Amino acid sequence: MTALAALCLALAVGLGQPTTPPVGVMRARLAPVPIDVSMQEAVAGLGAATSTLADSKLTVEGMYRGLKSPATTVRVFDSPRLGMRGQLVGEFASGGGTTGAFTGVVTLTREQAAAYAKGLVYVQLQSEKAPDGNLWGWLTVPKGQR
Repeated sequence: MTALAALCLALAVGLGQPTTPPVGVMRARLAPVPIDVSMQEAVAGLGAATSTLADSKLTVEGMYRGLKSPATTVRVFDSPRLGMRGQLVGEFASGGGTTGAFTGVVTLTREQAAAYAKGLVYVQLQSEKAPDGNLWGWLTVPKGQR
């Protein structure tokens, strides 16, 4: 096999298998989700999260404080664009309480991993009084590492 033929074969095999570029640690600032007047008494707090992707496993760790009711779950979503609600990827239990920490792992598809690499995956913390979302934040590459 000539060198040119070997190169063409290697490119053809490589192009047939989509890959996601490697991404280091991503970070999110967790802030209150958009609310209307009726949710003012239920939604409050701040937090932060970090994440890493190894193969298809996304590990998310974070902390929160100042909720108006105990945290219940953490959900991970992918979104068509920054700031827009998206589709549920997975969820795991939070640390509970109005102040606490969480750690969880969700499995991403190749498409979801590609969205994660582009900063289009977000974390949303639910609470007892805000079961559809209390805090949220997009997982993005920290400033200075872009």
